[in-house]
Amino acid sequence: MSFARPGVVPADALAPPMDQDIRDQLARIRSSPAFDAPDRAQKFLSYVVEEALQGRSDRIKAYSVALEVFGRDASFDAQNDPVVRIEAGRVRRALEHYYLIAGQDDPILITIPKGGYVPTFTQLNAELPRVTRDLPGQGPRPKASVRKLGLFAAAILLLGVAGWAALNGPTLERLVAAGGGAGGNTVPEMPNVVVAPFEDISGLPGSSLLARGLTDEVIGRMARFKEIKVVAGTSPARLDEPAAVSALPRYGLEGRVRLDQDRFRLSARLVNQRDGAVIWTRTYDAQIGARELLDIETDIASDIAVSLAQPYGVIFQADASALADAPTKDAKAYACALSYYGYRADLKRQTHAAVQDCLKDVVVAFPSYATAWALLSLTYLDELRFRYRLEGPDRPEDLPPLELAIEAAERAVGLDPGNVRALQAEMLAYYFNGDVRNALAVGERAFAINPNDSEFAGEFGFRLALAGQWDRGCRMVASSVARNPGPMDYFQSALSVCSYMSGDYQEAERWARASNLKDNPIFHMILAAIYGQRGKMAEARLEKEWLERHAPAYLVDPRKEVATRILRAEDQNHFIEGLRKAGLNVAPAGTALPPALKSEAPAAAPPVSPG
Repeated sequence: MSFARPGVVPADALAPPMDQDIRDQLARIRSSPAFDAPDRAQKFLSYVVEEALQGRSDRIKAYSVALEVFGRDASFDAQNDPVVRIEAGRVRRALEHYYLIAGQDDPILITIPKGGYVPTFTQLNAELPRVTRDLPGQGPRPKASVRKLGLFAAAILLLGVAGWAALNGPTLERLVAAGGGAGGNTVPEMPNVVVAPFEDISGLPGSSLLARGLTDEVIGRMARFKEIKVVAGTSPARLDEPAAVSALPRYGLEGRVRLDQDRFRLSARLVNQRDGAVIWTRTYDAQIGARELLDIETDIASDIAVSLAQPYGVIFQADASALADAPTKDAKAYACALSYYGYRADLKRQTHAAVQDCLKDVVVAFPSYATAWALLSLTYLDELRFRYRLEGPDRPEDLPPLELAIEAAERAVGLDPGNVRALQAEMLAYYFNGDVRNALAVGERAFAINPNDSEFAGEFGFRLALAGQWDRGCRMVASSVARNPGPMDYFQSALSVCSYMSGDYQEAERWARASNLKDNPIFHMILAAIYGQRGKMAEARLEKEWLERHAPAYLVDPRKEVATRILRAEDQNHFIEGLRKAGLNVAPAGTALPPALKSEAPAAAPPVSPG
């Protein structure tokens, strides 16, 4: 004999939800602002719910979803096109967010368990056990013996995710699990920059207000960079104070304002507060009557932020060498993030693997470190666009790099929606997934948050250009080259493409030669197109031979490689014209590769470093 606890009705006494109740719940979810999902994700959810209610759960497969929801044709291949898996992950996260934010009192819980696309429908009642409705063809259901533990815990168990992460990829799930989930608010200690109130040494009417305004503007501009932590201080730390808790370097920014009638001068300096060394100093002069005071403050604060706080800036350069052998976990995590920017300078395959592995360790140790998730996402994208690390002992059990990149980027944005590096990763993930409209919308949002981040501005500008906005995009890339203190090879190659598309092939060659990305296959494709247009056949032949030796996969379907990056057909054809003149075999538009050729596409061999 079995006994039920007082006040609890046995599970079999609770009827499963009715079809109309489920449809009402679906309508409730879709109409709620808390269900943050794009149109096609909403269509995905409606389709799988209705198919299940119609008794066709056994037909809910990636192929049918792709045809019915996303308009793919009969040649759809789920192995090469991850659209269904990606949207399923997006719907799972949107459902979790909805139930956590707005659906806590809803009568029915709709979930899509991982491993398939068939939804489950669970009756929710504060006093009763939850009952999951079985539908034909669903297979086994996740067990959820949760009673009054709160809707959050119930949703997590029924969704089958680890902690808050809700990540699809096995690799990312293991990372989160290894780090104990995302429940802890764990981020590494980063360099703290104490900005002291700028000193007014004039004592004139208005000079004190000017000093305070400049201080506030500098703090606001610098705080938008997430690679450092900005602290508003009363004064720089004294050298005789006890050592800071953090083992990372700590900096103080000081400034003195002098006002003389309609002219003023700001003398600013960055000091290493551990030894008093002056790391950076700059003087700014301005004529107040000639310009609005707020414009002057904005320009000066922007220059200080760009000089000090952005990747490759003064603080980056001061920390890069010192942190390599730092003993603390925080210091090593920060050093790993800096190592990504070192890799970004030359985009070498060999460096890529080490940096990606390092970032995986960082997100295990610090699962709430949004910047590390963003940088990890960018390394996964490089696997896709540069054919890096597509083969290896860990790859067979992983999801495709694009899915991993999207998952990591969305996690980064979820942790810190104002983190420009996270938005940069999301922008690029959307772009290479073919969702250009959303990619550029994310880019606009990130640029509005921090227009002084020249590393992001250059990448966003390049995406705008490749999407057809050549004038604005190329101006942004050129501005990034002028303002970014770090290695410019990547953006110089972008300017090479800008010059090529404008028909100035000589200038395109000059920019390409200025960049030093000799291990990167796209660099060699750009050069091949330029040499083809310039009639330099000997040089073009060398570029083609390099691709044949080190990146043969790019020669299987060059048109596809171009179309992955350049959006408009007329722009694609312009670039392909150069490739054809260089001797590359490019199929006409609309020509499908023979199946045998697709299956026999060679893997890219590791590039050999010159010299």
